[in-house]
Amino acid sequence: MGDLYVPRTDAEVLKAIDTDVLRNLVDQCIREERPWAVRTLRLDGCGPYVSSRLRAFEDAIAAHQKTKSAKKRSTTEYDLRSAGSDLTHAVHQMKHRVATEEQESQLFYVDDNVMVPFRFSEQLTVRISYQWRASASDPWSYGSIVFSHTDQPRAQYLLPAPARKPSAAQKERNRQDHLYGQWEYLKGLGLQSVRDHFRRGGSGAAIPQTLQAKTDPHSQRLNNFSAQF
Repeated sequence: MGDLYVPRTDAEVLKAIDTDVLRNLVDQCIREERPWAVRTLRLDGCGPYVSSRLRAFEDAIAAHQKTKSAKKRSTTEYDLRSAGSDLTHAVHQMKHRVATEEQESQLFYVDDNVMVPFRFSEQLTVRISYQWRASASDPWSYGSIVFSHTDQPRAQYLLPAPARKPSAAQKERNRQDHLYGQWEYLKGLGLQSVRDHFRRGGSGAAIPQTLQAKTDPHSQRLNNFSAQF
């Protein structure tokens, strides 16, 4: 699954939601102190962000329903209304994101389905492919950029001493896990860098073919600015 865009199945569910209907159903759930009404909208199919807000809303309903004290119910009612507001806001945000991505796809697309290497070395590379055009009636142009980064292993004295000396196989597993994490980080930075370039109105022709990631001058590790060009 890609990292940059809302998955198509989630996007279709989000697009089908009428936000006025959602708001009314949330209010109905609050009045009835039951979550059934809002479940008709399949909000659990809108991705992890909306799903987490849905669970928080349902938990708030359950907490309010169980509370008997009038004083405590005023608090749980406030929490419930806040959770309902968070839920509707999350859906609004995601619907706006889907609309933005659909509009942008008329002029550019960054391929976020990047193959994971079978094995990693300290010389990490990520190839990001993309396509762009000046207007929706123009033919597509295609390109790619390779982001590279040399991982610098941390000095052993910075790490806590293990209770038992790890085997060579365990050391290699730990090394591969670490390098995979760094590769994923580099991939995410590269995807965002290319997308942000197009969002600023940049042309694919201006994207370099290769880019050595810029590391933090103190830690010599990747940071959020490492893949900018």
